[in-house]
Amino acid sequence: MGVVAVEKFILMLGFAGQAMFGARTIAQWVHSERQGRVTSPTAFWVLSTIGSLLFLTYGLVRADIVIIVGQTISFYIYIRNLQLKGVWLLLPLTLRMLLLTAPPLIIAAFSILNGLDLDKLAYSTDLNLFLALGIAGQLMLNFRYFYQWYYSEKAKESILPLGFWIISAVASVFVVFYAVNRPDIVLLVAQTGGLAAYLRNIFIHSKAKRNIGQ
Repeated sequence: MGVVAVEKFILMLGFAGQAMFGARTIAQWVHSERQGRVTSPTAFWVLSTIGSLLFLTYGLVRADIVIIVGQTISFYIYIRNLQLKGVWLLLPLTLRMLLLTAPPLIIAAFSILNGLDLDKLAYSTDLNLFLALGIAGQLMLNFRYFYQWYYSEKAKESILPLGFWIISAVASVFVVFYAVNRPDIVLLVAQTGGLAAYLRNIFIHSKAKRNIGQ
């Protein structure tokens, strides 16, 4: 496989993962618009799980520690939300076991077959402003799911609170700066597109609160 073909494959892998994330955002957006409030549909978490595995693999190929760590953490929070939605136990036991072990197995298999050059992780060993923004943005994108997880556990159901969308919007801006500097077209397209959905959900939340107060 030539260099150009490899680069195209890597881009396709990254865009496939982001396509899942984009689809989850659209599914959540449409469902929320229909309900007139911010909702947490099952499709959001199913697509998140699939997208996370694809994007984790992309991060390994790109040797990007920001993506690798971020997707590994997020993946298990997606699984927890599937449990809260009541669909996790509907899956066959074999599939559940495979999903629970998927991230470490993918990382281990990639390291054995292709090697994981630690010198290339995080794009550079020298911390700079853009790398710092990328790390901060990715940490926030992961923290938002801990935040979401905390509120969901309190509510005993999967919800997407207002703070989740505010954190998402700020983190998205940080990652855009990182993606422009790296450069990474996959991250850039994904985060600029996601920002619109984050802002829309903030608006829906605010509108719902105003309606309640009337």
